[in-house]
Amino acid sequence: MTETIQKLVDKAVEAIQDKKGRDITVIDLSGIDGCITKAFVICEGGSPSQLDAITDNIEEKMRIDLGEKPTKIAGQENSVWIAMDYVDIIVHIFVPEARDHYDLEHLWADAPTIEIPNLD
Repeated sequence: MTETIQKLVDKAVEAIQDKKGRDITVIDLSGIDGCITKAFVICEGGSPSQLDAITDNIEEKMRIDLGEKPTKIAGQENSVWIAMDYVDIIVHIFVPEARDHYDLEHLWADAPTIEIPNLD
């Protein structure tokens, strides 16, 4: 991962942890030709309202600290899977049931993965 992408990933992880997001996984997609992005940051929150809080915090920290705005945020209407597209990274915020169902980690199992320990 380049330094620029790592900064985006680190800021997203920090913002997720600020709002008690859990089970953060970073998938490095930079070595996969033709992939739509360079990294996924995947996490979960316990409720739709927590997903909204995590999303808002990521958006705010990325904008204030890095001058980055998402090109698109999808899923806020139901808040079970929210995807935030920052071009070089996409942040996926799930409720546990949706994360288990879509199983993005398994779909991208051939890419290097980093598990971020929970803070508590």
